[in-house]
Amino acid sequence: MRRFAAAAIVVCVATCAASVSDRAHAQRAPTAANPTRPAPTPAAIDRVRAEALVAAARKQIGVTVRYDPAYVVLAYPNGDVPQERGVCTDVAIRAFRAQGIDLQREVHEDMRANFARYPQKWGLRGPDRNIDHRRVPNLQTWFARQGWSLAPTREAANYRPGDLVTWMLPGNLPHIGIVSDRKSLFGTPLIVHNIGRGAREEDILFDYAITGHYRPNAIVRNRDR
Repeated sequence: MRRFAAAAIVVCVATCAASVSDRAHAQRAPTAANPTRPAPTPAAIDRVRAEALVAAARKQIGVTVRYDPAYVVLAYPNGDVPQERGVCTDVAIRAFRAQGIDLQREVHEDMRANFARYPQKWGLRGPDRNIDHRRVPNLQTWFARQGWSLAPTREAANYRPGDLVTWMLPGNLPHIGIVSDRKSLFGTPLIVHNIGRGAREEDILFDYAITGHYRPNAIVRNRDR
């Protein structure tokens, strides 16, 4: 009887173990009701990031209602002028900050380590964390150093939502804006920017000479520069 009892226990243990294993496998195995979700592709991640950048820029419309280029001493990091005012670069700065990227800190830290690589237009001997990131030429340099540069063209299809574009306005005034996910009646992407009347979304992509086209992706840090 003891042999039969022992054998029965062995069979029971084996059967129970197999049953647990089968249940675990069934839970892991994809089914029509519970499919395995593939990891998002880099293109999908970039698209979501671009959409969020455009949305953050658009939220500034009606909030930032003045163009004010005055020099202001800012907190650091994440320093900003009052939300109702700003310049063209502040549209981009605030949109990136909403995504957790502080261009004030990013530009300042890179300029501290690589000051000679940045434009020497303002007679400075070193970086100024209050204003450097608010100057279009400095942002152009930083964007290029991230590997974001694309060749400027006159083809509307080459500009995607979330891209950054720089122009030279009459009077040699640099300007920057963010490509919208909305288009004009003629299919030209609109631009979210502040050209003098506060943050607006307008059809100005090809109104001025384009000096730069940039497509943001992951920030590249600690690269050999």
